[in-house]
Amino acid sequence: MPFDFSHAPDRSKTNSTKWTHYPPDVLPLWVADMDFPAPPAINEALAQAVAHGVHGYESPSKKLRESVATRMEKLYNWKVNPDWIVATPGIIAGFNAAAWAVCEPGQGVLTQPPVYPPFLGVHKNVGLTLQNAPLREVTESEHTLRYEIDFDHFELMFNTETATRMFLLCNPHNPTGRAFGHEELLKMAEICISNKTIIVSDEIHSELTLPPTRHIPIASLSPEIEAQTITLIAPSKTFNVPGLYASFAIIADPALRQKFRHVTERLCMHVASLGQVAAQAAFSGACDAWLDELRLHLIGNRDFVVETVRQNLPGIRVTVPEATYLSWLDCRALHLEPNPYDFYLEKAKVALTNGADFGEGGQGFVRVNFGCPRSTLKEAVERMIAISAL
Repeated sequence: MPFDFSHAPDRSKTNSTKWTHYPPDVLPLWVADMDFPAPPAINEALAQAVAHGVHGYESPSKKLRESVATRMEKLYNWKVNPDWIVATPGIIAGFNAAAWAVCEPGQGVLTQPPVYPPFLGVHKNVGLTLQNAPLREVTESEHTLRYEIDFDHFELMFNTETATRMFLLCNPHNPTGRAFGHEELLKMAEICISNKTIIVSDEIHSELTLPPTRHIPIASLSPEIEAQTITLIAPSKTFNVPGLYASFAIIADPALRQKFRHVTERLCMHVASLGQVAAQAAFSGACDAWLDELRLHLIGNRDFVVETVRQNLPGIRVTVPEATYLSWLDCRALHLEPNPYDFYLEKAKVALTNGADFGEGGQGFVRVNFGCPRSTLKEAVERMIAISAL
């Protein structure tokens, strides 16, 4: 059946962070949730759970863990034992728990900026040293850019006085939209293995790879890599249920898993029952037709952003994301004051995400959320074009 991604419910009358953070005249394309209703199968499962009327304590069921494992094998041919799966109330909780589980104060945590801002706070929470191996910008054309791994810099980070205990990988990468390929992942993993560095891979956008791109879980590359990796997944971005706070850590090594589980228990990390209901529906396969159509819509929106920049926003370069519903705009050549985020917010009444929040290499950039109806996206870029023409 066809699904309608050309319209979205009015969220301004709800407690939506995205739609109530700014004044009503501001069009929000910032925080990474979509404006579409969750798939019917998820909403129906939630309605049935609510209709039951009893909302007591629940633990993640064997059936749910089996559904996660089945999903991994179906999508990536990655055989996961359901016993490897530990539920957490979110990806951020997951990678902070991982840091508490495997790191000692003073050790290093490695990131690849510009990157998802909560990555840049883990070291403060645990008393670690932040190590950065920035992605390298590659100019594809006058209007587009791409990011690649600077392996010389990446490897250099393992040869400092600070021992790199944990590598925080974001794949697919937020905000650049990269879905790293087999050789890139293998090379990073081999460097980590040789340095006894635990890989913590945030793969929350893994099912939002845009065809023909395919996602590769880094842990699926070999048993040795799998044993040294904590993979974090969730239905939240793909199926637009982030407010239900359910995610999963996949940890093959028993000792590593026990350390992680101990931290989640000590920090009282519980997953709400309705989050478990949504996750079960999401990973059952009942939402796959919806997801196929969503990806087509996102490809159209991505290409619309790229073409609009090419034709109507001279001086701006944009990524062509292989995954996610996030575009990364390089506005540095325009010298917008005080910065592109404030400029478009104040002058165009469009709320984007400030590139500076993503760490090194983010100054002068903004992130655009195109997980919305085309009409919303069109209005936003028209406002940006109008103010740029003045």
